[in-house]
Amino acid sequence: MKIGFIGGGNMGGAIIKGIIASGTANAADILVSDKNADALHALKTEYGVYTTADNREVVRISDVVFLCVKPQILYGVIDEIKDVTDENTLIISIAAGQAIMDIENAFGKKIKLVRVMPNTPALVGEGMAALSPNNNVTDGDMKIAVGVMGSLGKAEIVPEHLMDAVTAVSGSSPAYVFMMIEAMADAAVREGMPRRQAYTFAAQAVMGSAKMALEMSSHVAELKDMVCSPAGTTIEAVAALEKNGFRSAIMEAMHECAEMSRRMGRK
Repeated sequence: MKIGFIGGGNMGGAIIKGIIASGTANAADILVSDKNADALHALKTEYGVYTTADNREVVRISDVVFLCVKPQILYGVIDEIKDVTDENTLIISIAAGQAIMDIENAFGKKIKLVRVMPNTPALVGEGMAALSPNNNVTDGDMKIAVGVMGSLGKAEIVPEHLMDAVTAVSGSSPAYVFMMIEAMADAAVREGMPRRQAYTFAAQAVMGSAKMALEMSSHVAELKDMVCSPAGTTIEAVAALEKNGFRSAIMEAMHECAEMSRRMGRK
């Protein structure tokens, strides 16, 4: 199976890394096109994949094609490749906010298409990806798509109408978490902790808490209660967070994120 990538940026590189590390495909079976010669050189040097500046060449040779480009250039790329795209080629788009119907219309013919929303933790093998197929995608195709994205962390199939919620809860949320880690580290520095050590303590606390939420059977509210001793330090911190609208701020931020995703899809 030949796997092609149009776009060799951070996310494309992360997917390539996961594919090779998981044994889903060998480097010799991966093709990458990009207009950035430096990006192609870096991918070829690090992974040994085949590189080209010709998007059409990638499509002609590949059984699976990842469209790893920004939404604003996606349709220009589709115009370039649509006449060499075979109806048996599995197309996987990671372009944010771009609906299956819009991509199908841009190709102007029957295609097998999976819309994917990944996130940047895929760069360290801890990604979360949502996948939505069109009606032409087979169970075998989905097994391939889920297997590839699962090699970067976790992957789940969702109905397309939930993709805006996915954007808010996992696609964009690493930014919120990084902001929280930064704020936690700043507070630790304020209390006298060295900066580098503060980031280690804050980031490890977040990673460990996330692992507990995923692996323990307790509800997250119960996990929070485990830390909140009566008249203790943690409940004072929780009270301060509630007073300052911590949870409502997160919920409002995610709502605005989902709304922006919806607006992008309507353009």
